[in-house]
Amino acid sequence: MTVTAESIVDVRPISGALGAEVRGVDLEHLGDEVFAQLHAALLAHLVLFFPDAVGLTPQAHKEFGRRLGSLEIHPFLPTLDGHEEIVVLDSDQGAKADVWHTDVTFAPSPPIASILQIVRCPAYGGDTMWSNQYLAYQALSEPIRDLLTGLTAHHVFAVPGGSYRSEAEHPVVRTHPVTGRRSLYVNRMFTTRIPQLRKDESDLLLGLLFGISERPEHSCRFRWQPGAIALWDNRATQHHAINDYTERRVGQRVTILGDEPHGEAPRWAHHVDNASAAAASRA
Repeated sequence: MTVTAESIVDVRPISGALGAEVRGVDLEHLGDEVFAQLHAALLAHLVLFFPDAVGLTPQAHKEFGRRLGSLEIHPFLPTLDGHEEIVVLDSDQGAKADVWHTDVTFAPSPPIASILQIVRCPAYGGDTMWSNQYLAYQALSEPIRDLLTGLTAHHVFAVPGGSYRSEAEHPVVRTHPVTGRRSLYVNRMFTTRIPQLRKDESDLLLGLLFGISERPEHSCRFRWQPGAIALWDNRATQHHAINDYTERRVGQRVTILGDEPHGEAPRWAHHVDNASAAAASRA
């Protein structure tokens, strides 16, 4: 049966911080009105879960993603045969993202969203957590918020062996292009340095920000079942795949290509270490 716009009212928040379950939506046959309501729910709750989904066909998975934008073709992760836009995340192949992170912040234009479908999971364990980076920013004192305004951060990732490397510089606080809200935009997995500060200052400040961004009161947790689906806004969240299982866990993900993160204009130049500057001048 085709889902009508009225049937999407069953959106159930799962925590005080972020996240909502959506029931009664046929994602294989997604109409424009239903999608518009899903998109509004995504902006409000940041991550949507479809716990009663029975699994999308690869084509429907891609069409769902294309509702949000163009799909990424990942530069090195394995993909589903015949569907280069669908990344396969297999724990037996080392796909255990058990550090808090925002996807692909090392790219100049990180993804805006991802849609993950779990096709195989342990009987227990292997949950995923998400955290609300609007709340992380709001938890900071006014003096710290003022300090962060105009700071940027380096985000870096390199595949061992040198087959792929990418680095980008983004604002520490980004403004969401749709909601206009500010959020923290640093993460433990990819953020390496605030270049306007000395390294010891950068390490201390990033440690503080990582801790605030990962607080339990800013998070939600989802228990997977085969076929369940999650859609999240990558611009204002982090996530963490909990590595507490031994059975195989396999997911299929499409990722929607991003936009350039924007925040306040930088107020300071990059810090230059005096010893490094002197060495460079002698070279």
